[in-house]
Amino acid sequence: MEKDVSLTQASRFLSLVLRHEPQRIGLQLDTQGWADIADLLQRIALHGHALDRADLQRLVQSNDKQRFAISEDGLRIRASQGHSIAVDLGLQPLEPPAWLYHGTVPRFLEAISTQGLRPGERQHVHLSLDRQTAREVGARRGAPVILSVDAGRMHADGHRFYRSANGVWLTDHVPPKYIAG
Repeated sequence: MEKDVSLTQASRFLSLVLRHEPQRIGLQLDTQGWADIADLLQRIALHGHALDRADLQRLVQSNDKQRFAISEDGLRIRASQGHSIAVDLGLQPLEPPAWLYHGTVPRFLEAISTQGLRPGERQHVHLSLDRQTAREVGARRGAPVILSVDAGRMHADGHRFYRSANGVWLTDHVPPKYIAG
């Protein structure tokens, strides 16, 4: 149990440094968001998260949202999506399913009705393939409201969509006309 708690805390810390604040621990990410694993492990240990490679591998493999990816050579790690810092994940535009979903909370509905879905501090708007996942995402901030996004029509109208390594659909902006409550 103790190890699971520390892995959960380490996962949160990894999300912070790999998605938002690598400078917090003096970590350098390359332009695609990759960090050297040996350097990362050394730096996070100095900040109270002592992990070895086996722990890191277990953390990556057991993460229910698959937030992290390890490079094919096993030497680097990066966040799969959700960055607030500029990185190029190398994602290619894809045709999305006809409908995608976004979980939010009531306090954001007025702004969404006039501005649509915007990425905020992240690089992209995150959309889910199914309502249940969107509900889980929205529930992190309160009672969730699930919005349906007419991704098929958006794509036909020229909007680009990408799918991250962990299956999250990404786009730059969802104008209000493509959103159904």
